[in-house]
Amino acid sequence: MLRIAPQDEARGLGKIMFDKILIANRGEIALRVLRACKELGIPTVAVHSTADADAMHVRLADESVCIGPPPARESYLNIPSLLAACEITCADAVHPGYGFLSENARFAEILAEHNITFIGPKPEHIRLMGDKIEAKRTAKRLGIPVVPGSDGAVSSNAEASAIAAEIGFPLLVKASAGGGGRGMKIARSAAELPTALATARSEAKAAFGDDSVYLEKYLERPRHIEIQVLGDGRGNAVHLGERDCSLQRRHQKLFEESPSPALNTAARDKVGETVAQAMRELNYQSAGTVEFLYENGAFYFIEMNTRIQVEHPVTEMITDIDLVLEQIRVAAGAELAMTQADVKFHGHAIECRLNAENPVSFRPSPGKILHWHPPGGPGVRVDSGAYQGYVIPPYYDSLVGKLIVHGKTRTECLMRLKRALDELIVDGIETTLPLFRALVREPAIIDGDYHIHWLEEFLAKGSVEG
Repeated sequence: MLRIAPQDEARGLGKIMFDKILIANRGEIALRVLRACKELGIPTVAVHSTADADAMHVRLADESVCIGPPPARESYLNIPSLLAACEITCADAVHPGYGFLSENARFAEILAEHNITFIGPKPEHIRLMGDKIEAKRTAKRLGIPVVPGSDGAVSSNAEASAIAAEIGFPLLVKASAGGGGRGMKIARSAAELPTALATARSEAKAAFGDDSVYLEKYLERPRHIEIQVLGDGRGNAVHLGERDCSLQRRHQKLFEESPSPALNTAARDKVGETVAQAMRELNYQSAGTVEFLYENGAFYFIEMNTRIQVEHPVTEMITDIDLVLEQIRVAAGAELAMTQADVKFHGHAIECRLNAENPVSFRPSPGKILHWHPPGGPGVRVDSGAYQGYVIPPYYDSLVGKLIVHGKTRTECLMRLKRALDELIVDGIETTLPLFRALVREPAIIDGDYHIHWLEEFLAKGSVEG
């Protein structure tokens, strides 16, 4: 039987809440969702593959169901198995976390057909923003600035050449259904364009089953700035500021901070309100992130992620707003618990993604954690399902956990991060810990003077010891 959430009951809002939530994910995000559920007084169901039987979220959940063997397609991506787990446990809602089925519109629709709530955006918004071309068109219609480029997929080399002549080189050829840097190639001249088109199409077809590509102006030294939004599907939406995610390797984020060292209050407020207003017009529901490239004082929309982000704790630290809890509330029918005027920013936060990888070659390093000592003290948060004796399986992404620190100023935050990184101990596997220890001592990082290519240039110099 549905009931009133404690937070809403205290506010006199009288909104209903779920009976039981199934967490359709693994690792640190599954544990993060579980914690939000516990604070709402909602029983949880953990699902797991046979490789994750000893995972921390499985140990802490009220119930657990094995949904298949290690390969994700046979477990975490297995919709019939997830439905069966909901049915046998009487779960009336599913939180997908990030990755896996979190941006699968058909999964959300199937759950609805079985009277199970998908804790996330409406299927039509997932589908709309999952198509990069339609997302760009929608952003433009809603007044969000976009990168100059083709209006849609390019059908021929001749069409691509005509567009290139109009907007100039360098150009970025991008897969329409792409992500994670796949199906993305740079053409710096007319001579390079045909090869870039052919290669991007081939990669896109292999990775996504869709070889359509589009063109964008390539920005040489931009920052990657993303705006966190929350909406309740009733025309109410707020932005929670930005995150600077410019430190990337092969388009994969490793280090995120908020606020961005590159933005001032006026720029932050302007782009934030533009995005929030767009979400109000869409009647967007749940958490979402609108991502931009930022160069020479201008923002250019690149995509929207219709899910919770890996780096969401950075925003939580500077706003004191629990994003996962708000996702659950609005999915249950509650209105947003805040207006834009209620959103207050304080201090600075940085997140480092600790991966089970060699810090020089980035070769995956699964295996048993022999020693695990997370740091503590003021302003330090560690989101991880790791523990001493836990075995990192070789079947999934290499994220071991996230170290997030908060300080009153960016300088205090960086000093706190140095201290926390020096306290952190992980033995038995290789990790990216040496990379972060090197980064926080680099003058460019200390000064906040970096861009999306900075980290790869830094790594190419051999600045990190394995």
